[in-house]
Amino acid sequence: MKTRDAIFAVAAFEAFKGCLALAAASGLLLLLHNDLHTLAINLVEKAHLNPAAHYPSIFIVAATDLQNTRADLIALGAAAYSMLRFVEAYGLFREAAWAEVLSAVSGAIYIPFEVGQLILRVSWLSVVTFALNITVVAIMVWALYKRRQSRVSLPDLGAGS
Repeated sequence: MKTRDAIFAVAAFEAFKGCLALAAASGLLLLLHNDLHTLAINLVEKAHLNPAAHYPSIFIVAATDLQNTRADLIALGAAAYSMLRFVEAYGLFREAAWAEVLSAVSGAIYIPFEVGQLILRVSWLSVVTFALNITVVAIMVWALYKRRQSRVSLPDLGAGS
């Protein structure tokens, strides 16, 4: 796969993540106007779980707290994350160096947390997430390296005149 194709694949992946975050933010905003406590109880009962049991009660309390406190801030954060992913994807499709840097840095930020997760518990999801993230960072670093090499190898047309 050529570097350009790999960058476009990363751009599509970032746009997909942006769509997922936007869908999550939209879903959360739609839920804000509902009674989340009742909704959580209904979900627990439909799953044939005891609402008084430890984990189902934690879910019910969390749903109630979510409605009472920061759900709007969480939705706003998800929307901001979504916009960042869309801007990054746009820059990568336009082959902008700033987007390659943004993609490499934003991917590299998660690597220590993913390694920590792999140390605590290995699962197929954690392995796939780590592998995808390492691949994205590697592609972006390689693209930046190639960009720098092509810039260095260009002759200075103004020299010697």
